[in-house]
This record gives sequence, C-alpha cells and structure tokens, in this order.
Amino acid sequence: MAGMQAQLDWPEEGAVPLARAFGDSYFSRDGGLAEARHVFLAGNDLPARLRDGFSIAELGFGTGRNLLALARAWQQSGRAGTLDYTAFEAFPMAPADMGRALAPFAELAPLVPLLTDQVAGGTISLPGLRARLIVGDARATLPRWEGMVDAWFLDGFAPARNPEMWAPSLMAEVGRHTAPGGTFASYTAAGAVRRALAAAGFTVERRPGFGRKRHMIRGVRG
Repeated sequence: MAGMQAQLDWPEEGAVPLARAFGDSYFSRDGGLAEARHVFLAGNDLPARLRDGFSIAELGFGTGRNLLALARAWQQSGRAGTLDYTAFEAFPMAPADMGRALAPFAELAPLVPLLTDQVAGGTISLPGLRARLIVGDARATLPRWEGMVDAWFLDGFAPARNPEMWAPSLMAEVGRHTAPGGTFASYTAAGAVRRALAAAGFTVERRPGFGRKRHMIRGVRG
C-alpha cells in the first residue's frame, strides 16, 4: 500500500486519535461505532437496503470503523451474499494504529485482526464483504475509477480543515459514480457541501446529527 502514512497524536490512552496534518479527530468522542451507525448506516437506510452485490464507497477510510460497522450489520442481517466496498484514502493509517483506535469497540473485536492483517495489501476480505482501499488523493483517483455505487460514506475531515476533500469537483465525481436512486450520508452539514452535492444531482436533506453535532446530511441521486 503506497501513500504518505497518517501521522497521529494520541491525547491519552483510550482516546480518539487526532490526525496531525488536519488537527481533527478520526471520529466522534461521543462514540465512534454509534456515530458510524447513526450517520453512515442509518443515513443510507442500511442495513435495510443491503443485498447481494450492493456496492458502497467511502471518502476517507481512516481507522476502518465504518467498514467494520457495515460488515457487522451485514452479519447480523443474516442475509446471504457479498457486499462490495471501495474506500479512497490519501493518508493511510498504519495497521497497528488502526488496531489501537478500534480497540475500545468490543463488538468489532473479531473483525479487527482481519482488517489489520490485510489492509496493507489494499484488499480486505471479511465475512460476506470484499473491500478495496485505493490510496492517493481522491481528486486524482476517483475520476479514474470505473465503479458505480449504491451508497456513499462521505467521511473526510471537517471541511474547514480539509476543504480539498469536499471540493465541488470531487462532489461532482461522487454524483457521477452513483447509480440512480443511490444515496450518500455525511456527518457534516456545511452549506458549501450541501450545495455541491445538490449540484452533483442529489436531493439533499438535513437530519439530526450524532452526539454534539446538531445536523448531518444525506441525499438521494435522481
């Protein structure tokens, strides 16, 4: 796996890691797994929509918690089949750091070693799910990607700290790679992001956010 490895700061043992380059945390201090379920799963009407061959993509892989939350939801659904998942990440986290960040989530413990043992190779096989991590600036890698997805997890660092991840041109690529009726969900409700996604072909709505965040957004592609 190529790319510039993420440099982290750990405020204290058991704390949420911070990305040194952006001065932002990887997930909510109010509970990363609960946030993943509220924002990215429920925001995309998952697991209800999941089926064999359903395709998900993510901007900002980070610790991999959204992938594992998805894998856990698919396991719990009891349905047969395989999901397809692709993540775009400019600054991949070292596997050991992933394991440390995910350690507080006991429910994910059986899946964490599967992630950390495979992620350096760029492909990850989990029960009922095959995943690929594409390393590099998404502004360059997403336009070259040929996939089409049913749901997006938009989980880059805060727009004020990482505006490139939320640029209108990149949101247009998200729209271009979304099947009709496909969805996105994001923890941010920044006005510029809402407008960019609307311009990309999504009907965008605000919903109650997770934890201390008042709002999040989700949308459906026409």
